[in-house]
Amino acid sequence: MRGDEARLVLGFPPNYRPTPAQVKAAYKRKVWESHPDLFPSHQKPHAESNFKLISEAYTCLLSGGKGEDSASVKTGVPRTHGHGGKRNHPFIRLPFLFLIVGTVALGGLNATRAYRKQKGEYPSHNPFLP
Repeated sequence: MRGDEARLVLGFPPNYRPTPAQVKAAYKRKVWESHPDLFPSHQKPHAESNFKLISEAYTCLLSGGKGEDSASVKTGVPRTHGHGGKRNHPFIRLPFLFLIVGTVALGGLNATRAYRKQKGEYPSHNPFLP
């Protein structure tokens, strides 16, 4: 979908450059008017296709969709190559590593201590148990 088509679907003039807030407000208004659940069953297929068209127009205007002219609205933080925040990984991984290793080590010690205490207080006469 081109930018002019998307703007017309959401109710803007063809050469108008809406802000992201205006695009969002127009999208919400159109969705409330054309949601398929508001129509009787014999009109639902048409309402569903109209609803999908509105959603596609919204996505096109906010993301600067394919085949669109430069009059689109683009939002968000520019993405860097790869995953953002790679510099923080050692500081993020280290506490989780300590939590996992500490839990396994201390949990194992507590379980061993409890088993020995129970075995001493209540010896088993079952030959199949340790």
